[in-house]
Amino acid sequence: MTRRSDLLIPPKRIVPRSGSFSWPRSPVLASATTADVLGLSQLADDLRRRIGLTPHIVRDAFGPAALRVRRDKDVAGPEQYRMEIIPSGIEIYASTDAGAYYALATLRELLALHGRRLPACAIEDWPDFRRRGIYHDCSRGKVPTLATLKAMVERLARWKINELQLYVENVFTFHRHPAIGRGYSPFTPSEILELQEHCKRHHVRLVGSLASFGHMEKVLCLPPYRHLGELPGHGDWAGGTTLCPIDPGSIKLLEELYEEFVPLFEAEDFNICGDEPWELGQGRSKKAAQRVGVGRVYLDFLRKIHRLCLTHGKRTNAWADIVLDHPEILGDLPHEMVMLNWDYSPDGARIRRTGEIVEAGLAVVVCPGTNAWLSHGSRLAMAVENVAAFAAQGRKCGAEGLLNTDWGDYGHRNTLGVSLHGFAHGAAHAWNGKAVDDATFTKTFCRHVFDRHDGGLAKAVRLLGDTYRAVDDRHGAIYTSFAKPLLPSEGLNTLLYRTSPSGWQKVIGQLGDASIWPEPGEGMDRFEALALREFALAAEMDVLAARRAIIGRNLLEGRAVPRASLAKLSDDLHAMASRFRSLWSARNKPSRLCDNMAAFRNAEAESRRLARK
Repeated sequence: MTRRSDLLIPPKRIVPRSGSFSWPRSPVLASATTADVLGLSQLADDLRRRIGLTPHIVRDAFGPAALRVRRDKDVAGPEQYRMEIIPSGIEIYASTDAGAYYALATLRELLALHGRRLPACAIEDWPDFRRRGIYHDCSRGKVPTLATLKAMVERLARWKINELQLYVENVFTFHRHPAIGRGYSPFTPSEILELQEHCKRHHVRLVGSLASFGHMEKVLCLPPYRHLGELPGHGDWAGGTTLCPIDPGSIKLLEELYEEFVPLFEAEDFNICGDEPWELGQGRSKKAAQRVGVGRVYLDFLRKIHRLCLTHGKRTNAWADIVLDHPEILGDLPHEMVMLNWDYSPDGARIRRTGEIVEAGLAVVVCPGTNAWLSHGSRLAMAVENVAAFAAQGRKCGAEGLLNTDWGDYGHRNTLGVSLHGFAHGAAHAWNGKAVDDATFTKTFCRHVFDRHDGGLAKAVRLLGDTYRAVDDRHGAIYTSFAKPLLPSEGLNTLLYRTSPSGWQKVIGQLGDASIWPEPGEGMDRFEALALREFALAAEMDVLAARRAIIGRNLLEGRAVPRASLAKLSDDLHAMASRFRSLWSARNKPSRLCDNMAAFRNAEAESRRLARK
């Protein structure tokens, strides 16, 4: 018998039947629909790799077959399907190509779970949310290669994700503004278009996203654009982080950027971002804000961006943080807009405020997060609870989608492999949240993604994801520590007092044995093999950060640190940095790899200097 929670993406209904179906040595996989060939080919690859069969794909509507996929207009939902597994064969019914593809994805999970003999059952399935997306940061230093993105899309589609957004601040080759992406390995138009075609084959919408108000620091720091900042010189960036909403040049710049970027995307929706305009109302728009309020200044500029989207035939999507900070403007937003309500804490206040957006007559997408950013191994429990809470709120309020966010703050040292757990967990809750067993999900994830059934890998993943609790760190101190010197006091020392001293030793005890991470199995796909190595690297970085923190605390409190310990730390930092470079380069363009490497070199050199004293 198959339990729904045994599957990574649990179906809505599984009704057991008597008997079982055994795959023949040379099974025929049949469909009369061309679009089904991709899903059938993926299933055929699994049958060859997992149990050594020699399947044949047949394009016909009748005849003997171990598996037949049919179109049936009585299967009402656009992504719904029905599957019958009986001793004589398997029948799949769907009214759309996407529904058939998702049925085959479920069958691939059943194959991974049961092998050659499948328990007889009837499955009826459909999603909780119409939009089920991943939002992947490509602007904080790490730009994935096209090959990486294509491989990621194939995994996401298998998990029934149907939307991908790439966060772009400056990583695009703008023809009229070439300086904007220079030095960041930006995407080209041809890469975007090729990725979009790949997404379409896998029933994934590629939705454009471009920072258009806040988070403009990488543009505003450039001399030609500095004058467009709301408060130039604010923080660490020469031009500040926020476009001045009352400067006509701001919307003119966006017009030109949109003209090159937006038409590449076929999806109706376009995300203008609009979140965290930190300097708004503090600089050049201060008088306007004093006169009409910060919320109204924000609304006026948002409407201008919305009109830009309309000229390109797009439905405006925007992050909801500022709108909820100024609820007086909710009723004045264009009603065709979609608000992306984000909050990354399990008990975040904005989660509970999702209903306010719906009551204002606006569509809403709930946006939890992987909580992998500002960490090496994620804040796993926080991510699991955050996704579950937001998905439940989304179902309650009738949200049109769930968009699971994956950020890369401060150099994007967190790896794609570690984020896969969050991607899969968010996908499960977006499809059928009530059937997800959060307590056992990590073991299910390791079984289906890495083919590890013994529970050892799941335990290691949970230990890695628990580092933040071991050191009482919800805000990334262990992550940012590599960029901080041990001395003087304004360096790492301030972080040491924000975290638990006993926790550092606990991290070393939990993660110090590298053997907890298995070697990639024979025949494992390169994508998953890299992910296993990225998990091991994340653990190594946590351990080195913990060792460095203990040394820093000893130095701070005047205790002697053996030179051998400092020399060993330096050697280990050097080796870790080499592995980091190798794994970064295996998935990503160069972009800002140099920034992370400089931080590692500085930490290594500091340890060597202290060892020589």
